[in-house]
Amino acid sequence: MITRRGLMKLFGAGFLSLLATAAYPFTEVFRRPEIRRYALTPKNWPSGLRIRVAVLADFHACEPWMDVARIEAICAMANELEPDICLLLGDYAAGTNVVSNYVDAADWATALSTLKAPLGIHAILGNHDYWEDIAFQRDPSTGNIATKALRQAGIATYVNEAVRMEKDGQAFWIAGLGDQMALRPGKKFNRKTMTGIHDLVTTMGHVTDDAPVILMAHEPDIFPEVTERISLTLSGHTHGGQINLFGWHPVAASRGSWRYPGGHFHENDRDLIVSRGLGCSFLPVRVGVRPEILLLELGSA
Repeated sequence: MITRRGLMKLFGAGFLSLLATAAYPFTEVFRRPEIRRYALTPKNWPSGLRIRVAVLADFHACEPWMDVARIEAICAMANELEPDICLLLGDYAAGTNVVSNYVDAADWATALSTLKAPLGIHAILGNHDYWEDIAFQRDPSTGNIATKALRQAGIATYVNEAVRMEKDGQAFWIAGLGDQMALRPGKKFNRKTMTGIHDLVTTMGHVTDDAPVILMAHEPDIFPEVTERISLTLSGHTHGGQINLFGWHPVAASRGSWRYPGGHFHENDRDLIVSRGLGCSFLPVRVGVRPEILLLELGSA
């Protein structure tokens, strides 16, 4: 027989369980990132070339979800991994209006500049870095706030460009694709459809020898167009679906996000690794998708 006190305890436990369930999507946003490691040797990778790569994506800087202090703490975690090179895959801008305050581009760029690696920090931009720049949306020839902030902070930033790198006397290329969803549709922008500024042909035109190429592409949608000339494609954007219910993703950030929500994909002798990212867009919730930093051990498997 249930007493009055027992009934009150039952109701109390039920209420706390309901409260915890409701709060969980928001608390997981603040979880300490996990370090997700991949060891692989992509096709056409030179024997003896080993590179430790720290990959960070989708910070979506804003308060209280991803303030400057948290960005700096995440960068400190990446530094502890002692990478040879750090790659940033875009979406530094907030991406949500559910904020207590926005973080200025100069501030999040300065926080990102605390990353340390002998071969430097290399970045591309994501769709939100363009979407939140209204001047750029109206006139793309004006330049971009995020690009300027990153470069002023000393971070190499690529838009359909590539740079040749060397480690232990062996060469490889870092290529950065322009964003595939950079230009928003709308009457005020005089555009009917979403338009990208990506140009894979121009990007690869900067590659002048047969050294392996690591392609940074914010959205994984480009991967079916990537040839075997590119040893490894790295993408973010998906947030792992941001909500993952036992493998079911009710939403996707782009068409390619359904096919490549997160993890390592090997198709037709080509490799793609998609980061589930660190922050949130649209709604500040994560369910079953813990923030992550990637550590790639290239040439070690």
